[in-house]
Amino acid sequence: MSRRVVRQSKFRHVFGQPVKADQMYEDIRVSKVTCDSSFCAVNPKFVAIIVESGGGGAFIVLPLAKTGRVDKNHPLVTGHTAPVLDIDWCPHNDNVIASASEDTTVMVWQIPDYVPVRNITEPVVTLEGHSKRVSIISWHPTARNVLLSAGCDNLVILWNVGTGEMLLALDDMHTDLIYNVGWNRNGSLLVTTCKDKKVRVIDPRKQQIIAEKTKPHDGTRPIRAIFVADGKIFTTGFSRMSERQLGLWDLKNFEEPIALQEMDTSNGVLLPFYDADSSIVYLCGKGDSSIRYFEITDEAPYVHYLNTYSSKEPQRGMGFMPKRGLDVSKCEIARFFKLHERKCEPIVMTVPRKSDLFQDDLYPDTPGPEPALEADEWLSGKDAEPILISLRDGYVPIKNRELKVVKKNILDSKPPPGPRRSHSTCDSDFSQPALEEVLEEIRALKEMVQAQEKRICDLENKLCQFTNGTD
Repeated sequence: MSRRVVRQSKFRHVFGQPVKADQMYEDIRVSKVTCDSSFCAVNPKFVAIIVESGGGGAFIVLPLAKTGRVDKNHPLVTGHTAPVLDIDWCPHNDNVIASASEDTTVMVWQIPDYVPVRNITEPVVTLEGHSKRVSIISWHPTARNVLLSAGCDNLVILWNVGTGEMLLALDDMHTDLIYNVGWNRNGSLLVTTCKDKKVRVIDPRKQQIIAEKTKPHDGTRPIRAIFVADGKIFTTGFSRMSERQLGLWDLKNFEEPIALQEMDTSNGVLLPFYDADSSIVYLCGKGDSSIRYFEITDEAPYVHYLNTYSSKEPQRGMGFMPKRGLDVSKCEIARFFKLHERKCEPIVMTVPRKSDLFQDDLYPDTPGPEPALEADEWLSGKDAEPILISLRDGYVPIKNRELKVVKKNILDSKPPPGPRRSHSTCDSDFSQPALEEVLEEIRALKEMVQAQEKRICDLENKLCQFTNGTD
């Protein structure tokens, strides 16, 4: 009698577990905006969540350790004049986050290590170039200060956040609404999905479509695509019978899929999260109450189902922790931040191991917080793989590094244009000396506020040192 051979994999027994109730983030009014973004972004220092807010758009930023009930007066990041649709932490600075909004702008914010007293209302830089709402943002994986935004004007723009300038605009490539955009590992290529049912692979610097696949999934509902190992592309979509599907494609032969599997008949769009270190793809459907995970290998059937984490509550959104934010002492290989209607629940994915020693087969060197290139180098055609770090001794987040924006003519001489700061409503007969007087007064007030902010910061640092000393 022949026995069925079970495929060998160290990830076969990965299991998901929610944290205890006191380790959740309670009383958060998660945004109800209809948008297929994940609504949540996390890094080793903070969790950021798009929230409901009257008169504009806002998101909340919480230090990872600040679990439990969130004070209803907790400061928000408010600056957009319409709902926030997407947020993304900078991979090279844990205190910098970008937000995209229905108000057509992208804003980049510096988040202090301490919890601010008031709402953060002034972004470091505002990026204006889209004519319709901006629903997608994504930082370049290896180049410093390069940020991508995609809007409902079917336009993809690449920005240099360090100067506030537009580097590239990819227009005339998408004929309809862009569903998602993803970088490859070294940031040399983009993959996009679009309402015109095409998956495109784009070289952004040459402004060329280098590969294109029409209808990778036959259904009419949105498709998602991400790069996985060896430049292959992983897609999620729907069949003609509205069954959810996943597909794996090779750019060398984009016509036929390497693998195409049907899953179920639910109608939520599947958000794929990929861990390059373990080659595992986690699929989280909006409105689903489960996370399915698959291992991608070089042997048939190429996409191997591992397991499903199931719960009772549906998810409104999902955050995915970078590898350097995980607890290696507990063999944690992924951590999700699942959004409910009024709370955020971390879910830990673990490989069961008996030994307490560092498991180097689970934790190969992983991308660290240092960029491999400057924005100008990348734009000129240079490519570089991410700079890797070891997690053997755990990862300690770097202290707050300020994002400096050097603008040639905008920030230094006048505020960015827009209804919030418009001078056009001033009286035309407002005398010049009176205007000078008001400006002088504003300057003095700004200096006073900056001095007070510095004083508060110094006092908070002293208090931290004092409390650490007493511990």
